[in-house]
Amino acid sequence: MIKSLLPHFMLFLMSSMLCFAQDPCANGRYASAIFDQFTLTSNLTYGQNLNWANSNTTLKLDFYEPTNDTLEARPLIIWVHGGSFIGGSKTDNDVKTLSERFAKKGYVCASIDYRLGFFPFDSTNAVKAVLRAVQDLKAAIRYFYKDAQTTNLYKIDTNHVFIGGSSAGAITALHVAYLNNACEFSDYMSTSTLSGLGGLDGDSGNPGYSTVVHGVINGCGALARYNWIEPEDIPLCSIHGTNDGTVTYNRGLVNPGTPLMYLDGSRMLHERACAVGIPNQFYTFNNAPHVPYLSNSSYMDSTEKFVRDFLIERLGCTEPLLLPPNAMQEQAILYATSYCDGTPSDEFCPGVGINEIPLSNTFNCYPNPSAGIFTIETSNPYEAIRIYNISGELIYHSELQNDGISKISLEHQINGLYLIEVLFENGQQIQQKLLIEK
Repeated sequence: MIKSLLPHFMLFLMSSMLCFAQDPCANGRYASAIFDQFTLTSNLTYGQNLNWANSNTTLKLDFYEPTNDTLEARPLIIWVHGGSFIGGSKTDNDVKTLSERFAKKGYVCASIDYRLGFFPFDSTNAVKAVLRAVQDLKAAIRYFYKDAQTTNLYKIDTNHVFIGGSSAGAITALHVAYLNNACEFSDYMSTSTLSGLGGLDGDSGNPGYSTVVHGVINGCGALARYNWIEPEDIPLCSIHGTNDGTVTYNRGLVNPGTPLMYLDGSRMLHERACAVGIPNQFYTFNNAPHVPYLSNSSYMDSTEKFVRDFLIERLGCTEPLLLPPNAMQEQAILYATSYCDGTPSDEFCPGVGINEIPLSNTFNCYPNPSAGIFTIETSNPYEAIRIYNISGELIYHSELQNDGISKISLEHQINGLYLIEVLFENGQQIQQKLLIEK
């Protein structure tokens, strides 16, 4: 009798083991704080590079892992602190707290320092500061891929590498995730300048290793252009307050005390991700200010739950969600855009009350970047051209030109980003960025 039941018992045992293996959150790992303690290893050097003042900067990170963990391959989250690209630290409260909490769930976390500072405090140099941060984060990603392929000291699961941060850190992570073509950056920096600064990947360390990531966590950040999120890109998790006066919930000027440039906030990024089929989750803190979880424990608890839900779905866990996405508070302020090859990229989520912008009218601005003299060529006659500086001040206005071609001189303006707005006869308004770089 016992012998006849043995095959059935073995089949049951194998089935149980298979089910266990298919659920990474078995026994609560990744979904709950199953470890009482975490172990912190501080000031690991992951690279070096020249800062804005041309001085060499050693790049360091803090590494958090569950104490006495025996698992050989753990999901990695790399956190990037905020501070307007001029301040902040890898030990700031938000990235420190998130690293500690997720380490107790079974993840390993790294909180990185990156090159800070820029001068003069204008849009041109702000773009360079973002690029330096992007290069440094990529060096940190490569650092862990290198370890996984060599000493395997950190026991990283390279199939589950996530990046995220708050404010400037979120802006950095978003640009690492979705700025993947140098031509997309051409409106912000000339090809020669980009090349001279090391390109999109940079020279901050660990060359030759992968920078592939599998999800991005956006805490009150923004992207230069929402259409940089394209089909087949990585999943997105966003958290943002509607009363954010620094990095706007929708589209607006980033203003850390001085207005720097227009960026597309989390509301627009959600809309775009939805339109092109990117898995994404978005949580709105209604009436909340910039990075509300930095100093408010209730907001931090909600942030932890929402990010936890996003990550366990990426891992294939079957645990129930703790904080489902909530309703958006505004319509997304969308505008006509195109890909690098010139094809339109305007796609919007169905059923959210957003009407598609007609694409019958288009305009080109060339050269862009420009030394201050450029041409605007429109597909159809327009009623007006308006150009604004980064403070939103109207600096140029021109009425109807029937031939659709206008040569404009802004040689007297300082280097930086400007916004061109063309108003067509059918009422359509199209905007495009102009970079003046003398």
